[in-house]
Amino acid sequence: MKKIKLIRSIFVLIAALLTSTLNAQEAKYIFYFIGDGMGNAHVMMTDNYRRLALGQEQPLNMLQLPVHSFATTYSASSPVTDSAAAGTALSTGSKTRNSMLGMNADTIAVTSIAKYLHDSGYGVAIMTNVAADDATPGAFYAHVPNRSMSYEIGRQAAESGYELIAGASLRGLTKDGKSTGLAEYIASQGVDLLTSPEAVAASTNRRIILTPSTSIWEWDMGFTVDSIPGAMSVNDLTVTAINHLTRHTPDKFFMMIESGNIDHAAHANDGGAVVKEVYAFDNAIGTALDFYRQHPDETLIIITADHETGGMTVGNNCTGYMAHPEYLVPQSISKDMFSIYCDSIAQSATKPSWEQMKAYLTDHLGLFTTIPLSQSREDHLRGAFNATFIKGESERQETLYSNFNAFPVEVFNILNEEAGIGWTTRGHSGNFVPVFAIGVGSDLFTGLNDNTAIPMKILKAANIRQ
Repeated sequence: MKKIKLIRSIFVLIAALLTSTLNAQEAKYIFYFIGDGMGNAHVMMTDNYRRLALGQEQPLNMLQLPVHSFATTYSASSPVTDSAAAGTALSTGSKTRNSMLGMNADTIAVTSIAKYLHDSGYGVAIMTNVAADDATPGAFYAHVPNRSMSYEIGRQAAESGYELIAGASLRGLTKDGKSTGLAEYIASQGVDLLTSPEAVAASTNRRIILTPSTSIWEWDMGFTVDSIPGAMSVNDLTVTAINHLTRHTPDKFFMMIESGNIDHAAHANDGGAVVKEVYAFDNAIGTALDFYRQHPDETLIIITADHETGGMTVGNNCTGYMAHPEYLVPQSISKDMFSIYCDSIAQSATKPSWEQMKAYLTDHLGLFTTIPLSQSREDHLRGAFNATFIKGESERQETLYSNFNAFPVEVFNILNEEAGIGWTTRGHSGNFVPVFAIGVGSDLFTGLNDNTAIPMKILKAANIRQ
């Protein structure tokens, strides 16, 4: 009898030790970074920029993580996904058709891991530097058959119960220049709609939607390369989320941090803007790593992308076995902002001379100084300048988010070619995307992942069953 009691005591002790071990390994603080449109070449060119142009010895933060793997991104309707289907896969573990958000291919609502975690006591923050009701953030709280249903997505943001949702805007607040009543509905749900990180810090409300007044477009907070005064960076979003969640849910939290600007710059085939967005994204990952070092036994950090944008390559037919990331250093204006500038001077009564434009290109892009151009290339650019500003004969280039003046198109084609950056599309590609991880449960992400597997593995790391 004593022997049986002893055996039972041993089993109880073993069970207690196992339970303690499992609890110790539970991911209590989860950082889910999504670089929208960020493929392997985007990362590699940025690391080349860091190493060869900036002279930094250490690789990018994401490249220093112990787990490196890949993910497939195809949707239920195409080998090339859009952001809605990809966001749904990364948030719910379900494939769906392009343009559908938070629903499976049969138009049935599916549950986000943010919802599972929130229901299990985790504070939740959904952060992006593009619109808060855009596809990727929306996939974590909304269920609509089409990603364009901004008003409905905004209502569901208010209804989510999440502690913090942030982005450049909520596009459903107005329609045809008139109020839709969405702001009033948000307030009726007990949510503060605020316009600055300082207001978030000062608020006593646990539930906040942040749309910074410094955002220059409703779809975008602005590109890093443009150095917009007061614009929130991805790192600012990360810090704001950490501060808010540690104040209200200090024991457990989950945050999704998206850099949507990587995708926007890649749609424009603006290689310099892409590199500087990935670099800024990596700074935010560094902030999460600082948090991880304080809580190494409780934190999980995952970095991936929803898809690749642009079919970007390191190397092209112009440079051959060479690339010049140092040529991206002088760039201080995005293709978008340069196009806006060119449109303004094309419509003005006084047109600049070619020599004045050359000086502008030197000052803002490094052409003719840091980036030497052959006489034939200069002649080509001058011809494009005359066609655009003197004859008014140029055609425009349309992308998903922009409509470009023809002269910036020629300028940035040359800039990409000289820097050694190639592009195959102004849309998405079906290429693999990277996956990086560190912390509790990071070993789950080794090997090839489908995008639907990633959220399921996050729940497993948190010891949460669906």
